[in-house]
Amino acid sequence: MATGTTIEVLYFAQVAEHMGLRREILPLDGPVQAGHWLDALTARCPALGSSTRLRLAINQEHASRTAMIQPGDEVAVFEPVTGG
Repeated sequence: MATGTTIEVLYFAQVAEHMGLRREILPLDGPVQAGHWLDALTARCPALGSSTRLRLAINQEHASRTAMIQPGDEVAVFEPVTGG
């Protein structure tokens, strides 16, 4: 569970496979723009590819790259899905 100085991150599908885990708690000292956070994540795990193709949800709501991630948030990372 995230605290006031961490975030809980959930990884789904291929993202989880590349990360080698489905969930982790990461430190976060202050607010960060989602796009910058995704850039750091893909730098940490280059197998994820470009950060611009990843999607995320903050506290179970889809969020854009300009959204702010706050300490204590739950962040879900996933690839775009298509349906037919």
